[in-house]
Amino acid sequence: MEYFVKSGNPEKQRVACVIVGIYDRRSPSDPAEVIDKAADGLIGGIMRRGDMDGKLGSTLVLHNVPGVFADRVLLVGLGKQRDFDETAFRKANVAAARALRGATGAIDAVSYLTHLEVKGRDFHWNVQQATLVTEDAYYRFDAMKGAQAREALPAYKLERLTFDVPRRSDLPSGEKGLAEALAIAKGVALAKDLGNLPGNVCTPSYLAETGLKLAAESGGLISTRILEEADMEKLGMGSLLSVSRGSRQPAKLIVMEYRQGPAGEKPVALVGKGLTFDAGGISLKPGAKMDEMKFDMCGGASVFGTFKALSLLKLPINVVAVVAASENLPDGQASKPGDIVTSMAGITIEVLNTDAEGRLILCDALTYTERSFDPAVCIDMATLTGACVMALGQFPSGLFSNTPGLARALLNAGEQIGDRAWELPLWPEYEENIRSEFADIANIATKGEGGGAIIGATFLHKFTKKMKWAHLDIAGTAWLGKKGTGRPVPLLTQYLLNYAAKEE
Repeated sequence: MEYFVKSGNPEKQRVACVIVGIYDRRSPSDPAEVIDKAADGLIGGIMRRGDMDGKLGSTLVLHNVPGVFADRVLLVGLGKQRDFDETAFRKANVAAARALRGATGAIDAVSYLTHLEVKGRDFHWNVQQATLVTEDAYYRFDAMKGAQAREALPAYKLERLTFDVPRRSDLPSGEKGLAEALAIAKGVALAKDLGNLPGNVCTPSYLAETGLKLAAESGGLISTRILEEADMEKLGMGSLLSVSRGSRQPAKLIVMEYRQGPAGEKPVALVGKGLTFDAGGISLKPGAKMDEMKFDMCGGASVFGTFKALSLLKLPINVVAVVAASENLPDGQASKPGDIVTSMAGITIEVLNTDAEGRLILCDALTYTERSFDPAVCIDMATLTGACVMALGQFPSGLFSNTPGLARALLNAGEQIGDRAWELPLWPEYEENIRSEFADIANIATKGEGGGAIIGATFLHKFTKKMKWAHLDIAGTAWLGKKGTGRPVPLLTQYLLNYAAKEE
């Protein structure tokens, strides 16, 4: 679909559909009032009869409205005006996108929902958010369906969507929001695609090929290299390799670099967990919902998605990425509970539960990142713990950091883009809980109860104390209802946008 930003009168748009909002208690937004006057009070009459009451997310399509050039007028409920906030704005735009997707035959439309006032936000934000939710509503994953099934899917008819802004002076702000949103949306779509693919297709080798393809398509902005198991063995990555031993699929360490900032300037580092299928190893998971463990690579998927957005935005900064890719399966060579492995950092780890494998592959990836790149900041993201889902549900990602400024920057970026995180403690007292009788540390708690997400972050912190570091536990946000969400690509990209603006 093509997107545009323009400024014009709603009643004079020669398109298939014009979209305007109606507040609860039958109060039209300003563009709806303009349409109503052009139509001699038609909309007011419809509202008085109760056909549109303005409840948030409700829609009504009007055809052949007198005094209006457009073929249709789509009325979208906005809820109570005093309660209209960022969430309501997104819901209204989602409702509009779904109505255009399914209930009309419109091939082009102009939306005036971007005129709506949201406290603390501008037209840059309005256009950005409207684009993101529209792209999300139109996303469809059908790559694994047969040709006949794909042909039977309903076609989306909308080809062009224009977001209107009140004044011509608002066009640059809106156009910037659109460009950012389209880059983020492409990154989100890539992360969703990778997450939605089955584990027999999306293997560690597939992720490695994805990294190489990103580089090839970037026009020289991204370089990618792949470390094989022999390379990892030489580096002493005994922790990561202990996870891959139970799989016939070789582990891969995917290293990507984007160097568009000043030469010699320390990069931002992104580290992702790319566990392409997690059966739990010898500590086998229950069979129920095990199919969803194909999503255990969504940390890695979000790194690829962010690099996709980064290459499209061409930000003037340096960013590096490391994705640790493996499977975790039971096999005669698989790690056993009680085994002790030696990480790249030289820290020995007692593996008391082979299903706590994400931290085992990430710790070596984090050590590699520190030694290879000496980053300005390092952010890792992983579907690390079910405990984070229990603590926070599916709305925010869990955030841990040893640097308050980095934590604030990530929290602010999440609020800005609508991909929120919530900070949890990383207190030194928790380190007592991962002490081992036989090794330097254990990969699960050996004392205390609860706080599983904190224990996972505490383990990772043992390997990141020399870096300004943050950890995003995305176990509750990376997928929802057996579908990938593409999170936290928006949060990470917004953070990089803000970081680039600060560097300029």
